[in-house]
Amino acid sequence: MATETVPVPAPVMGLYDRPMWDSIATRRMALQKCSHCGMVRYPPGPVCPRCMSDDAEWTPLSGRGTILSWVVFHKHYLPAYPPPYNVVAVTLDEGPVMMSNLVGLPPAESWRGKRVAMQYEETGGGLILPRFALTQPTSGG
Repeated sequence: MATETVPVPAPVMGLYDRPMWDSIATRRMALQKCSHCGMVRYPPGPVCPRCMSDDAEWTPLSGRGTILSWVVFHKHYLPAYPPPYNVVAVTLDEGPVMMSNLVGLPPAESWRGKRVAMQYEETGGGLILPRFALTQPTSGG
């Protein structure tokens, strides 16, 4: 039986999302950084949730972070993600928590607290998505 690659659904574009997705397409993800208090926010939005300033600039991310939490799904929810597949919550070094996937071999022990670096993966259909890989790979488990 032949398998066919199912494209990942296109991102939903809200009023403030286009600059973020444009930066991901160039493989240099940027987020809004408040010009008043310095908070980096994700997802993008109209005002800083800390100080309520509407003054922000788009700042490239370091691409580094720490796994806060993770899960491996064994049920099939979306056609583009056959099980098993993982989802990680990564606390970016700049502060925000971002959901994505871990690529490469998973940690043999707990994933929590593991350092990761952002990679960019082109999906079927040309969409580029930020993913994460361990910065010090371990044998899978």
